[in-house]
Amino acid sequence: MTIQTKRTFVTFAFVGLLIGPAIYMRMASSSHSHSQTAVSEDRDQLLARYGFVLRQSASDSGIDFVHHPPRLDARLDHIAPQVAAMGASVAVVDFNRDGWQDFYVTDSAPDSLNRLYRNQHDGTFVDVAERVGLANLNRAGTGACMGSVWADIDNDGYEDVLVYKWGTVELFRNQSGESFERVTESAGMPAWNNIGCATWLDYDRDGWIDLFLAGYWPDDVRLEQLEHTRIMPESFEYAHNGGRKWLLRNKGNGQFEDVTETVGIDSQRWTLAVVAADFNDDTYPDLFLANDYGVSEMYINEAGKRFREQGKETGVGYAPKSGMNAAVGDVLNQGRLAIYESNISEEGVLIQGNNLWFPASDGSLRFDNLASVMGVELGGWSFGAQFGDLNNDGFVDLYLTNGYVSGDQGTSYWYDFSQITGGHSKIISEAKNWPEMKGRSLAGYQSKRVWLNDGAGQFQEVSQFVGATDQYDGRAVALADLDNRGALEVLVANQRGPLLVYRNQVAANRHWIDFELTGTKSNRSAIGARVRVHWNGQQQLQELVAASGYAAQNQRRLHFGLGDHTEIDHAEIRWPSGVKQIIEHPAADQIHKIEEPQ
Repeated sequence: MTIQTKRTFVTFAFVGLLIGPAIYMRMASSSHSHSQTAVSEDRDQLLARYGFVLRQSASDSGIDFVHHPPRLDARLDHIAPQVAAMGASVAVVDFNRDGWQDFYVTDSAPDSLNRLYRNQHDGTFVDVAERVGLANLNRAGTGACMGSVWADIDNDGYEDVLVYKWGTVELFRNQSGESFERVTESAGMPAWNNIGCATWLDYDRDGWIDLFLAGYWPDDVRLEQLEHTRIMPESFEYAHNGGRKWLLRNKGNGQFEDVTETVGIDSQRWTLAVVAADFNDDTYPDLFLANDYGVSEMYINEAGKRFREQGKETGVGYAPKSGMNAAVGDVLNQGRLAIYESNISEEGVLIQGNNLWFPASDGSLRFDNLASVMGVELGGWSFGAQFGDLNNDGFVDLYLTNGYVSGDQGTSYWYDFSQITGGHSKIISEAKNWPEMKGRSLAGYQSKRVWLNDGAGQFQEVSQFVGATDQYDGRAVALADLDNRGALEVLVANQRGPLLVYRNQVAANRHWIDFELTGTKSNRSAIGARVRVHWNGQQQLQELVAASGYAAQNQRRLHFGLGDHTEIDHAEIRWPSGVKQIIEHPAADQIHKIEEPQ
């Protein structure tokens, strides 16, 4: 059986029962030893070899945030570490429009405080969440924060924010970068939902940004105070008893209306990540849903009228896995967006493999999984991942977080976990039937992945050499140029762990160009805009999306590496309204602020 062969959880249960915990413990020990590999070369040698080096500098930047998990009903205590293993998120936003990237992180424990870190322009940050009204969102009885997505909902030039929760979502309007006004009820947000992810998109291209919410747990579940414990997925492969979805249309008057049923979105899968992008190049944004306990879904937008689910037809909805990430990138600089979806891999136990859904070259709406071919398939128990040109060589690289539950060192819950995965739906869905964790690890203490793109169809794993050596349980990862110097820093939110900020030193001979877009006829955030940069006989396509990865949002500014080239032929912008714009010979090593032509 090859790596690309579909590996079901039933197979996993059988293998898990055969190998037992002892073998896994030896493998875990070996992996842990490898993850401690020291960087053996000095900084100059690394810059020459890889083109960049990362340095973890959260403390030096004034950042001391640590994530705390949500509280659960006592009847879930035996499996609480895995049920509560979400909520660490990070979203990048220039909330005060000063030209410097800030970021917002969520905590999840009752009465814990979220943080909004304002960029001080000197390499440091200060938390202003409490002062502006975005800190205290984990109040008892309102649920637990899972993440945030930012966009300008009223086209006033300032980014507003939706904080999604296992509970009551919260919508805030940005008051000129000084404070945030809560408009949850007046805007028409749903009363209670267990949202796993959310994104902004102008699905009907009317110039007002709309909201998509994807539930994880069913709506009637209150994890802090359960009515019953039959709340788990009915299957590890084809579960349909998860949360519902919402598409909320922005009416342009401060209110949103629920059009989910009207446009034909009816999924009840366990969704953990969503990305909205134009996959069939018809100028309307489509939706890709990475679903836990099942197959992925792709909803194709039919001219802003309806969405048609075509996961199986496109190839992305064929094999059931444990989808946790959704990010897009022009991997081979061919002007086509591939999708990276993370899953679970544990050598000797379970090999689902991550997916790199690569678009067909014939223009049809088909995707093939080339993760194994390109070398980005095996990433442990993978969560968030982002495409971005980390070394400015002109090709997008891939940064991946992983690790599920890091418990007591030298222990493993895999054997017990396998006993529940192959059971009947009535057994699986009852939380009481799940074996007690007893402080043991489940895919814990894993080494992260940093894959460098060689531009010819292969990625090289370099994490231990370039400085990404942490072994926390990684969740969200976001990319942003924090110092406006043309290099992407890496922000990592860890479950029950610290927020990490990896500063990026790029080789001096690598050039870049950035585009910061403002819509006029389009939504002000320009979400859905496409930019193609042409240089040195090649091109690269990027689309401005809101949510990207898992529980994350990158900077809105689009960043292109250029290698050692400084001459750009031209840049093409296709605005969400459909307006097309050509910029001839834009200067390299600059941030270009572009407003949509009237």
